[in-house]
Amino acid sequence: MRVCAYEHILGECPRRLENVASWRGLNARNNEKEILLLSSEPTNGSEMLMLHYRLWDVHDVAAILCVALYMCHLVGAISIHSPQRSFIRSVQEDVFFSVDVSCNCTPIVQWTFMSASVSRAIGTWRPGVFANITADYDGRVESHYNGSMGLARLQLQDAGFYVVTVTDDAGGSKDAGFVLKVNEVLYEDLQYLSVSALALGCLAGILMLCMWLLNKAYKKIVACRRRKQMPENDATELQPL
Repeated sequence: MRVCAYEHILGECPRRLENVASWRGLNARNNEKEILLLSSEPTNGSEMLMLHYRLWDVHDVAAILCVALYMCHLVGAISIHSPQRSFIRSVQEDVFFSVDVSCNCTPIVQWTFMSASVSRAIGTWRPGVFANITADYDGRVESHYNGSMGLARLQLQDAGFYVVTVTDDAGGSKDAGFVLKVNEVLYEDLQYLSVSALALGCLAGILMLCMWLLNKAYKKIVACRRRKQMPENDATELQPL
């Protein structure tokens, strides 16, 4: 039994040594290739570029592709710029929501109104192509080519949050919000002003009437004094010639 075990071990040793030698030879050949690749000096720019591409692995290529796709996405991204996002107006005044939309195509612009109790669409248009304004805002909304919107004759129910949504041909979209506060005109103040104006008008009329009466009285007094100062003239007879 021991002799058979020794023979089995002696028979396995050459095969293991052979595997080790083949593995070392493979590593040596790979090291020689890497040394030759690193030690070889490229003669021009194209060979240098090819050398760099050979040294890159799959992860580097994937990272570069991701960066390239992200840059392409940024080129076609939608941007919305607005100088003012909050507005305060009074009833019956006008407001202009100024925006500047930049996109690599002609986008679709949609405006929506939202408040605590209601949410409704205002209008949708593509500059230079079509413009659809809802019936609730017909005659009050003015659409502009750059995405801006004008709203005329404000009412108290127009106070709330306005959202503009810009959509490109690829389906990408971006939103921007605006806040509008509408102040009510106090009719008590208007009534006070009207009453004050009426009172001042009546007072002015009374003063003008007094001045007219005083003028008449002054003229009569002056006429009476003149008559009193004039001497009494006797009747004169006409002498024949």
